[in-house]
Amino acid sequence: MFIKSLSITSGAKVIREIEFHKGLNLIIDESEHQVTGNSVGKTTVLKLVDFCLGANPKHIYVDHETKKQEYKLVKDYLIENKILITLVLTADLDKGTDDIVIERNFLARKELIRKINGEELTEEEFDLKLSNILFPEHLASKPTFRQIISHNIRYKDESINNTLKTLDTYTSDAEYETLYLFLFGCEFTKGNSKQEILTKIKQEDTYKNRLEKNQTKTAYETALALINNDIEELNKRKSSFNLNENFEKDLDTLNEIRYSINKLSSTIGKLNIRKDLIKETEEELKSNRSDIDLRQLEIIYNQATSKITTIQKSFSDLVAFHNTMIEEKVKFITKELPTLVKSISERNNSLKRLLAEEQKLTTAISKSDSFDELEKVISELTEKYRKKGEYENIIQQLSEVESNIKDFNKQLNEIDSELFSDSFEQVVKTQLNKFNKYFAAISNELYGEQYAVKYDIIINKKGQRLYKFSSFNANMSSGKKQGEISCFDLAYTLFADEENIPCLHFLLNDKKELMDDKQLVKISEFVNRNNIQFVASILKDKLPEEINKEEYFVVKLSQNDKLFRIKE
Repeated sequence: MFIKSLSITSGAKVIREIEFHKGLNLIIDESEHQVTGNSVGKTTVLKLVDFCLGANPKHIYVDHETKKQEYKLVKDYLIENKILITLVLTADLDKGTDDIVIERNFLARKELIRKINGEELTEEEFDLKLSNILFPEHLASKPTFRQIISHNIRYKDESINNTLKTLDTYTSDAEYETLYLFLFGCEFTKGNSKQEILTKIKQEDTYKNRLEKNQTKTAYETALALINNDIEELNKRKSSFNLNENFEKDLDTLNEIRYSINKLSSTIGKLNIRKDLIKETEEELKSNRSDIDLRQLEIIYNQATSKITTIQKSFSDLVAFHNTMIEEKVKFITKELPTLVKSISERNNSLKRLLAEEQKLTTAISKSDSFDELEKVISELTEKYRKKGEYENIIQQLSEVESNIKDFNKQLNEIDSELFSDSFEQVVKTQLNKFNKYFAAISNELYGEQYAVKYDIIINKKGQRLYKFSSFNANMSSGKKQGEISCFDLAYTLFADEENIPCLHFLLNDKKELMDDKQLVKISEFVNRNNIQFVASILKDKLPEEINKEEYFVVKLSQNDKLFRIKE
């Protein structure tokens, strides 16, 4: 599969249309007069191809070194202008076979575009669809589509500086084992199962370590045995207490009676307060009753009436009226008093009965031994049972984890018995020998050195066996890493074609100015005659004269004409 074109559009407006061809495809800068050719978008072209093949859109506008700093100008431009990236792949650039059209944008939710040949797909469906199209015979979930193509797209530090370790730094040796067994055509259908089992073992080990953070399983078992002894002793002490047979029932009844006593005492208290208030009011009213010397006041009153003829009532009438009013008020205020006194009396009688019952039950409950001592024993028993439950639960979980690990290791051993059998190891040797034939030949042609890939059967920290692949220089001289990487990618393409293993026929490379001029020219000659598409970003002033030609340039960028043509 080759890259036919990459376009950047905003609605009907075409911002860039990049056409690719076989052989060498260079992305260069046209900066002059000592103006830097960096930060014009050369690497971004490679990132956009990767984006269309499922990479995270953040790679386009986030600094790949800090992983946090965003280029806000670029991000806002991509979103506000609804930039659409379209990648067209083809099986044959000469015959014009059916193209694969991939479209993606940087918007979200309803405005998001993620299409293959016009079909809108979810993120999960997208990678699966690409895998089915480009690697139709690969049905397992591991290695993933993104892992398979990782060596074809090299712009991140991991892939630029490592020949085989092209994935992120957290990738396990088991994942690399599955990847390279697949790439080298070593038929092993249980590679995915092995990774799943190893992942489960890792999870169980992590869980086990968390459970044993404070104590080991044997320590918990020992502590549990001691707790069981303590419980047995406490139960003996509890059973030796001389308590009545109806202890629990009496205890509940006692609590209910105490509740009733508290409630009744509160009611009696409130009634007494009301009674006292009535008594105080009665006394206050009675104190206002008139008991003055009527004879003396009558003389004064008669003197007044002799001079004021309009007074109709006698003084004694007035005094009698005043006292009558006070008597009526007293009667009204004290009308409730008999009922109140009766209610208080009845409640006091009830309180006496409850207090008698409380005394009786208290005596029955604490018939001989101290009730406080019993409560202390029960409290200790409760705490011991709590710890017993906690420890039993942890021990049970640890037993389950150990059983799971044992089962997973058994399954792993069954897979390994096939994977590390003499017959399968012979397959690995045979396939590597086929690949190394190309690897050594190409590296010898380009560098005069013979590179090769070897494998070792290692045992990791968990005691698990793995095939570990690594590259080395067969001539034991100081080969250049950049050259080794390019030789590996070129060799793999030829090897995969011979073995009928589906592969991408394009190789994306960043920072090729780090490579020696002579080797870059030789690579150009090699890819031009071997049906390989080699796409590289490079500073123009670093180009050797032999390939500094228009026929190799697919896009030329500069400080005045950057990739997205954003108007700042």
